[in-house]
Amino acid sequence: MQIHDLGGDAWTVRALSGPVPEDLRERLEAGIPAAVPGVVHLDLLAADLIPDPYDGENEGAVQWIGLTDWEFSRVFDWSGTDEARTELVADGLDTVATIALNGTPLGGTANQHRSYRFDLSTALRTGENELRIAFRSPVEYAREQEAVLGERPHSYRHPFNAIRKTAANFGWDWGPDLATSGIWKDLRIEVWSSARIASVRPLIALDGSTGRLTAHVALERESDEPVDVTLELEGHVLSATAAEGEAEVVLELEVAEVEPWWPRGYGAQRLYPLTVRVPGQEWSGRIGFRSVTLDTTPDPAGTPFSIAVNGQPVYVKGVNWIPDDTFFPRITRDSLARSLGHAVDANVNLIRVWGGGLYESEEFYELCDELGLLVWQDFLLACAAYSEDEPLWSEFEAEAREAVTRLTAHPSLALWNGGNENIWGWVDWGWRPRLAGATWGDGYYTDLFPRIVAELAPGTPYSDGSPFGFSKYVHPNDPANGTMHIWDVWNQVDYTTYRAYRPRFVSEFGFQGPPAWSTLTSVVHDEPLDPFGPQMLVHQKANDGNGKLERGLGAHLPQPADIDAWHATTQLNQARAVAYGIEWFRSLAPLNTGSIVWQLNDCWPVVSWAAVDGHDRRKPLWYALRRVFADRLATVQPSPEGVALSLHNDSAERWSVGVVLRRITVEGDELARHETDAGVEARSLERIVLPEEFLAAEDPARELIVAELSTGERALHFFVEDTELTLAGDALAVEAVRDGSEVVLRLTASSVVKDVVVHADRVDPDAVVDEALVTVLPGETRELRIRTDADPAGFTVEPVLWSVNSLVAAAQPVVVWRGCSGPSRG
Repeated sequence: MQIHDLGGDAWTVRALSGPVPEDLRERLEAGIPAAVPGVVHLDLLAADLIPDPYDGENEGAVQWIGLTDWEFSRVFDWSGTDEARTELVADGLDTVATIALNGTPLGGTANQHRSYRFDLSTALRTGENELRIAFRSPVEYAREQEAVLGERPHSYRHPFNAIRKTAANFGWDWGPDLATSGIWKDLRIEVWSSARIASVRPLIALDGSTGRLTAHVALERESDEPVDVTLELEGHVLSATAAEGEAEVVLELEVAEVEPWWPRGYGAQRLYPLTVRVPGQEWSGRIGFRSVTLDTTPDPAGTPFSIAVNGQPVYVKGVNWIPDDTFFPRITRDSLARSLGHAVDANVNLIRVWGGGLYESEEFYELCDELGLLVWQDFLLACAAYSEDEPLWSEFEAEAREAVTRLTAHPSLALWNGGNENIWGWVDWGWRPRLAGATWGDGYYTDLFPRIVAELAPGTPYSDGSPFGFSKYVHPNDPANGTMHIWDVWNQVDYTTYRAYRPRFVSEFGFQGPPAWSTLTSVVHDEPLDPFGPQMLVHQKANDGNGKLERGLGAHLPQPADIDAWHATTQLNQARAVAYGIEWFRSLAPLNTGSIVWQLNDCWPVVSWAAVDGHDRRKPLWYALRRVFADRLATVQPSPEGVALSLHNDSAERWSVGVVLRRITVEGDELARHETDAGVEARSLERIVLPEEFLAAEDPARELIVAELSTGERALHFFVEDTELTLAGDALAVEAVRDGSEVVLRLTASSVVKDVVVHADRVDPDAVVDEALVTVLPGETRELRIRTDADPAGFTVEPVLWSVNSLVAAAQPVVVWRGCSGPSRG
């Protein structure tokens, strides 16, 4: 096979029709330079014709791009070939396109989530050739298709459910409305004869220490000549011959004494290089020998949702994943490695690729294979009813078959899921009267997708949706059955409501907070900076999001007096809310088998649920996740036996530990003490019920319980909220010294100092601190290390260094700051 790359900067893009600004019309109708892979927004940015869509209020100023038809074109030379087949291969076109070569139509596309091949035999000529790819406005096309298919319920502004394009590209409650167009993946010409490898689909089985590989090699044939197919796997070689007319060869290999692939925290990630060859072409990848099962067998408590790898149940410590940038061609292996590295460093073991995004690149899944991150992959449907009529049904089938076939090789792929919140929407969100009997997607979730998974990936579990109760007689968001999403917390009720649920598995829950200060102020320039300023609200996509941030403080934290305190307080509250939920869920193990936080990452700088912001900066939430997702967690929680120290051991070894329980005052005076030993078996939970004298606080505003473990873990329990707690504003002494490339902060407390956070990026946008949310007990000294070249003194004062103590001291007795008063919201 010969491959001729058509990518690069030899392209031109021009506007064909649409609301192009008058001052740009002449130039854009003539055309500007374009890059492939790419999208038109990036070409316009490179030509300095539009401002950065992420900055200020620019998102609204560039809406015309998604309403415009565009054409990409280039000229290339061709010297001819003796091979039988010459094809144009498009790995990804975004989205509705018509392709012509030298004026000859080659075909069209209507799906961002699949690849296409076009025969060039009659259109390609020796010498100069001109290729043109015209794209319809995705917004206008979606509206047209909605009129044809029939209006169906969907979230947000645009009918994304009428077009096979990333739903979030039209705007979400964390993402901008920047509908893209372009050749977003590789484009090339392939020349071949006889046969080519259309796909390789390795199916894996693990029986004890014996691994079994069944490789399905699909062939596209040009002639009836026999085709030799060879498979190599670490010294093992198999060969077979595809006879006349055969479109698939199946090669089976048994390997003794294999090293299994495990998710992180459960073992090593052994990967075996696999190569498949036909004359003139080679496919290569890596496989891992492992088994994955999903247990949803009803039990006396309802229906579990338990993922097991190699027979070992995995307690899921997961995060939801959205596309890492609104403009997908900017996502690279390096950027993915950084983002997934954040997950690994936070002790995450599962990534859920959410249904409003995309089937990620090979690099994404390869990295998950290497890092031991299990992947829960949604089919790409989210928060909407979807027509089951043509042409959508065929498009869904084509993209699903391609995605399942492509991803089957990856040992990290642990679950296929039918979609996000669509079944819940049909049951609970008032869709049925609006649909009036029209199809809504049920056929995809209960027929098409499970059939495809059973056919192409029979060893991979499937779930109809998320949330889902695994019975048509059970509410899809019932906490006792299957998976649930908890969104009354954040939207309506206080985060302490997490304890009202005893969920088997939580696949979405979360709480918002602003991005790092330097991230926020790089795109929001309101004067004065205010939570309800116009540019701030452009970067807050949730309905009444900043109002919910304010109300979400409840009695937990004081209402902030200024924008600096607002930023620190709401970031802290986000971290606390999510940690509160996870600690409760883990205390319910094994009834609860895990949770998946919404969300790990952002696609742009925005106030959102993310733990890592759009400029790759870790928020306090990330540090909270690292703590509560640790293999060993100590947390004080209610239990059927009473208030208890819950010890969850998600490690492979028994946890033998000495425990010292103390009730102390905020000044450090010891009021009660109890010492005991505990032994927690691997992958299990034990509770130590607190003695009565520990719960009978004489002065709740001045007392707390400290549980210190001989293995280094610590759990704290306060009797009142911080707004009632007696905290001294001057209790913390800070010393800053340089130690090579780092600044060391030494924090010494004369009385309890709660949740110290250093917003290091306010001094140096590139600074990284090793810890956050540090509570310093009386008489203690704790050290924080900051990677930076900046002056150490800058990290010792507000608004860089905050604690609950300083937030309480800074709070006004009566809220007078405009940002926190009702009228400012209109």
